[in-house]
Amino acid sequence: MIPIAKPIIADEEIEEVVNVLKSGFIAQGPKVAEFEAKFADFVGVTQAAASSSGTTALHLALLAAGVGPEDEVITTPFTFAATGNSVLYVGAKPVFVDIDRDTYNLDPEKIEEAITEKTKVIIPVHLYGQPADMDPINKIAKDNGLTVIEDAAQAHGAVYKGKKAGSIGDMGCFSFYPTKNMTTSEGGMVTTNNAELAEMVRILRAHGESERYTHVTLGYNFRMTDIAAAIGVVQLKKLEKFNEQRIKNAKYLSEKIDGIEGIKPPYVSPDVKHVFHQYTIRVDKSKRDELKEFLNENGVGTGIHYPKPIYQQKLYMELGFTASCPEAESASLEVLSLPVHPSLETEDLDTIVSVLEAASSKFL
Repeated sequence: MIPIAKPIIADEEIEEVVNVLKSGFIAQGPKVAEFEAKFADFVGVTQAAASSSGTTALHLALLAAGVGPEDEVITTPFTFAATGNSVLYVGAKPVFVDIDRDTYNLDPEKIEEAITEKTKVIIPVHLYGQPADMDPINKIAKDNGLTVIEDAAQAHGAVYKGKKAGSIGDMGCFSFYPTKNMTTSEGGMVTTNNAELAEMVRILRAHGESERYTHVTLGYNFRMTDIAAAIGVVQLKKLEKFNEQRIKNAKYLSEKIDGIEGIKPPYVSPDVKHVFHQYTIRVDKSKRDELKEFLNENGVGTGIHYPKPIYQQKLYMELGFTASCPEAESASLEVLSLPVHPSLETEDLDTIVSVLEAASSKFL
């Protein structure tokens, strides 16, 4: 089976972890600080604060932005549930706005009509590794006095008009889960050019401490360990190489798939660097699940990212959430992700294409 995702951990990462274990400093310490500094430099910001996961990074960013009960946060329903859940964690209300049909990202033209006097933040998600259209989003935010928090959990190294994801809004939030373009096993990061926001994130992630045993606010235990950071420091050095291989694999697949009846390859916006956390095709909703099963039976791993908009999840329906997002609902029935990770060989890519060709001739 060609897996849909595969973390790449080599001897260098293992050696760094062993060194940390031998040092005796395995909780948050100097290796986390090193990782933060190097990640900030990579993204092109002055500040980076590590956390225990991408979800806690979003949670911390919202808290640092002052979001709380009665506030509203505009975001996309077509993403992993953590984006919406993080808004619930702080007592605020996620307001779901529809997506662009081609990019699957938040549609800027739909945002303004969703703004109310309670709106405080916009969270665009750079889905699948392709940056959202940030210029109009930032303009809308500036005109309405709103904060922009980029959900860059799938977009490490992605670029929008010369700026890296995580450096375009007021804050950026990353995940280092094992399936991401780089990993720390589990972990997250908040990036920003605002030193005050970064300091608040650091206080909030460590029990609200401004200094040892001085608690200035209600905080959390959302810290990253030096063990995780040791992996991150090594992975960061390899990230651009990983991304270039993902891009190369995606290009190869798109060129081969483009002529296959019934399959639409991913769209890439102009002026962006899409880093292909996922390579997601689109097929008729009546054939999607059959194609998924056919691929799996023929040795190709797949994923559906995502099978329903967030507001259709049981939790959100029980909380009374509703939304009119026809593009998100259509996408959830038609998208199918294929392997694109850096471990793939040309033989693997050709197998994926040949199975798709067979499926097309049989039932697409």
